[in-house]
Amino acid sequence: MAVRQIPSVMRKIVATKFSPKFREATEIIETPVPSPGPSEILIKNRYVGINASDINYTAGRYDQKLKPPFDCGFEGIGEVVAAGDQSSVNVGQSVLYMNMGAFSEYKLLKSAMAIPVPNTNPELLPLMLSGLTASISLDKYGEIKAGETVLITAAAGGAGQLAVQWAKNAGCHVIGTCSSEEKVQFLKSIGCDRAINYKTEVFKEVLKSEYPKGIDVVFESVGGEMFDTCINSLAVKGRLIIIGYISGYESEKGFKPSRLSTLPQKLLPKSASVRGFFVTNFVVDFKEYMTKLVQLLMEGKIKSFVDVGETSKFGQFKKLEGVSNAVDYLYSGQSKGKVIVEIDDSFNSRL
Repeated sequence: MAVRQIPSVMRKIVATKFSPKFREATEIIETPVPSPGPSEILIKNRYVGINASDINYTAGRYDQKLKPPFDCGFEGIGEVVAAGDQSSVNVGQSVLYMNMGAFSEYKLLKSAMAIPVPNTNPELLPLMLSGLTASISLDKYGEIKAGETVLITAAAGGAGQLAVQWAKNAGCHVIGTCSSEEKVQFLKSIGCDRAINYKTEVFKEVLKSEYPKGIDVVFESVGGEMFDTCINSLAVKGRLIIIGYISGYESEKGFKPSRLSTLPQKLLPKSASVRGFFVTNFVVDFKEYMTKLVQLLMEGKIKSFVDVGETSKFGQFKKLEGVSNAVDYLYSGQSKGKVIVEIDDSFNSRL
């Protein structure tokens, strides 16, 4: 087994109880550093990604079989520091991965689940969970076509920014919602044809007046009133993709089922549809779409923006202590791009 010098003990974040408040549900604990099996690798995390659904797991909403204590975090980028004899990835290789338990200083993983990348550049991290969610859902469920009108809610966020650019590269007219004038300018800079600041404009009135024929495809992650407006604004044969409902995540009950009661009468006359999308059900498509995303990034056809919290009240998010701050920041609505935390800054001295 190939290995670099590593400590015997590491730290990680575990959920010790169920709560939609991440800070209250989790603790940082010490645990022995695991050793890789024959086909496994040990990754030293450099950056980890923050996702709205981090709260859904600590609230016990996604996996009814999952009981505390359990490891938190979905995605990371780092360097392989130990590898089993049958591993497909070598020590020293930089890798991206998506797997539960990413909020940790070291991550044990089956080598087949790691995606080799040129380096640990943080701009690569959004391509994983956010990029795959945006690209696969818009293609497989949205079936977007050139000339169609595509609406992205929370368009300045981690998945939203990449959904905007993916749809634009497909030749679509792209609308994005956001909550500030700064984000309006950001969305315009990445190709958004119409950025709607719902704090200063009436969202449903803008859609009614400017898009009277309706919206062909909606990439929806907000829920609540935003979801209702998007449903009412669908075009004939329109498709709405639910990738989340962040407006309800911090509440005890989450999504309100009563909102679904009028769907049949709204969808049927338009031959419209609503489909839920959960990226882990599309593992078979990961390699194809990650290759496309990396190629677009390298060609300059998409840009990947990260937010490390430098302008937040917490300052830059660093180490495991920064994860709860980063989650709070994401829910404050102030973030722009993918919110990430630098777990280990010792990489800087080797770049």
